[in-house]
Amino acid sequence: MVGVAFSTAALIIVLSVFNGLEGLLRSINTSFDPELKIEAQKGKSFELTDNLLSLIKSVKGVQIVTEVIEDYAYVRYRDADMVVKMKGVSDNFLDQHRLDNHLEDGKLILRKDGVLYAIMGRGVRYALSVSIDENFQPLQIYYVKGGKTSSMDPSQLYARKSLQPGGVFSIEKTIDENYIFVPLDFAKDLLEYGNKRTAIEIQTLAGSDIGQVQRELKKVLGEGFKVLNNEEQHQAIYKLLKMEKLFTFITLSLLIVVASINIFFSLMMLALDKKKDISILSALGAHESVIRRIFFNEGVLIAFWGAAFGLLLGGTICWLQDTFGMVGMGMESALVSSYPVKMRINDFIITAVVIISVTTLVSFYPARLASRTPTTQYL
Repeated sequence: MVGVAFSTAALIIVLSVFNGLEGLLRSINTSFDPELKIEAQKGKSFELTDNLLSLIKSVKGVQIVTEVIEDYAYVRYRDADMVVKMKGVSDNFLDQHRLDNHLEDGKLILRKDGVLYAIMGRGVRYALSVSIDENFQPLQIYYVKGGKTSSMDPSQLYARKSLQPGGVFSIEKTIDENYIFVPLDFAKDLLEYGNKRTAIEIQTLAGSDIGQVQRELKKVLGEGFKVLNNEEQHQAIYKLLKMEKLFTFITLSLLIVVASINIFFSLMMLALDKKKDISILSALGAHESVIRRIFFNEGVLIAFWGAAFGLLLGGTICWLQDTFGMVGMGMESALVSSYPVKMRINDFIITAVVIISVTTLVSFYPARLASRTPTTQYL
């Protein structure tokens, strides 16, 4: 029973940790990524026409349509430089309020009084040693031109534009160290994109069914475009996390199998040890089914109470971790101070069903063996 209980508790704890990590990942991606994202089915960019923009805005539930031009660029500030992922967004990007709760310094601003500003991640700021309060030194952004040139002048190989640092956000290390937001027309001129866009980001009306809006957009746009929800934008990561959870469940289920084998041999030894008692019961008129049921119920009791204690123990530990954060991440730069946990009723139900089913099945043979034990030697 103790073996079943600890195996059950371990399974509940690990599954809850995976749920917590998935929830943390979703909260990060929801903060940074749009609810819906439209991309070209083929190629890096697509031509955005007035007709296409009108079709998108005509879909019921669409509230904000943000045009996006995203590409890698080279950034220089004073004597420091680095490669970043530059994301040019239309002015209504700030109306989505996705960065409002993650502002670390400066202001969330893309343009003011004819001056263009950049919003950068904290990691970019540290790498370039950017001073938000100083307006004398601009950010210089370079982009390598794709076409061939016959000029021997190296400056003809790239385009360069400057803008002022406006604000600093902090969401997650990977994002903070790579991303910088700039006005759409700045990116369009630097990259010479014209009417081309790499993506369209959609924010839906409050209370709208995102799935329904996504289906309507797919219907309106046709086969040439992909309409991705938040999970589909990071499909590989979520799929990997679910696979890890599945294989962990299978691995820890082996512990339950081991505990069930212990139950099997315990019942086998009990059947051998109770031969005399079985003979007495038989002599008193007990049918084989009665004896079989006695030993089978013994295995069921071990399975049921072991699973019950294990679920209670696992749930208690998860509650303590969620409430008090007993086990820390062990890294100062971690996004959260302790391992996140999230208990789901489905995990408890599936775990209980698997444990009780496995341990109950292994009780059949010992029970049948006990009911067939010869009794003549004791009569």
